[in-house]
Amino acid sequence: MDADIPTDTPLIFGEGIISTDGYEFAITFSPEMDELYFTRRQPEKDNEVYTMKLFDGKWSNPEPAFFTASEGWDFEPHISPNGDKLYFGSTRPLPDSLKSNGLHQWYSTKTENGWDVPIPLEPPFRDKSIIMYLTSSENENLYFTTGEKGDAPEDWVIYNSIKEDGQYKSIDRMGKEINASGKWIAHSFIAPDESYMIYDFKSASGFGESDLYISFKQKGTWTKPYNLGPNINTDQTEMAASVSPDGKFLFFHRGGEDNGDIYWVDFRTVKENVKKHMNVN
Repeated sequence: MDADIPTDTPLIFGEGIISTDGYEFAITFSPEMDELYFTRRQPEKDNEVYTMKLFDGKWSNPEPAFFTASEGWDFEPHISPNGDKLYFGSTRPLPDSLKSNGLHQWYSTKTENGWDVPIPLEPPFRDKSIIMYLTSSENENLYFTTGEKGDAPEDWVIYNSIKEDGQYKSIDRMGKEINASGKWIAHSFIAPDESYMIYDFKSASGFGESDLYISFKQKGTWTKPYNLGPNINTDQTEMAASVSPDGKFLFFHRGGEDNGDIYWVDFRTVKENVKKHMNVN
């Protein structure tokens, strides 16, 4: 799909195929790197999830995902590290409703015959009217953006839900190390082993609009977020990061209010540079 492989300077990913004149963001890959999903918003239209598959060494053209809503819209897909679940946010009505009552997380389970019909995440997730950009770790802990009733969107932050005894019993706001630094704190990508988190927010000390930051978990505690720097962040909005399943590439959205593309960069270089500056092992 791309002739040029990026090093420390981000390049547009899939220019003209994935990244177009629309607004593209939030890309995810299967563990085998033979299937991908991403969000596209055409001018004057709603968000929609597109998919591509690798056949005989060649990628298919983007087409709407199998789960595309007939009512409402979908965005921000995420394939779990184990490859057995495909999550996405949707404003479609819940099964027991005739109309939408918020932005909920749905998921499809991988079977021998492909992806199953998606269902919404059970309580306590349904109790929230907004849950955005959910990502999961290998042990199926979930990380996402939400807020409390009455919070303005710029005050939503990162929450998680730890899987205990096969269940998600609570939704918990993450601590001040993650959530204390700015406005529009969102789009947390959790490392499969939970060793780091990449997310975005707008800060007076940043480069303009929302920037990408990384926090590392050390002895069970998250470090303060570290700005990924001027090679990654600009005066535009950088957001909705994800890392390829092989750990080699960082993907993210960069753009303005009405248009923007998915970029990619060598994540190993980025991570090593950050660790040197932060003195993180």
